Amino acid sequence: MTTHPDPTWPTITELVDWLDRSNGRDPHEVTLRIMKIGEELGEAIEARIGVLGQNPRKPASHTTGDLADELCDVIVTAMVALGSVVDDPAAVFAAKLRTIRDRVATLEDGRD
Repeated sequence: MTTHPDPTWPTITELVDWLDRSNGRDPHEVTLRIMKIGEELGEAIEARIGVLGQNPRKPASHTTGDLADELCDVIVTAMVALGSVVDDPAAVFAAKLRTIRDRVATLEDGRD
């Protein structure tokens, strides 16, 4: 079986390039891309409320699959925003992920 490299960051770069071609990348546009994260988060929150059936007017209006889709939208939107503000978003994200991992490892080591 042939393994394929992870297409995540090349796809994010394609999305950023597409947005740049469509809308440019001035400070206003970048701000809108960051604000879009909040919009997507609102949709994820709505889906979670729907999964829980919290709204008595429309109980169980969403599935876990709906919630997962909305969470993916939040992640992709945040990655596109990151790719709009730094030259190497994959490296920035990887470094941040390592920092978080190391911080958690330190906390876990302190519990022994």
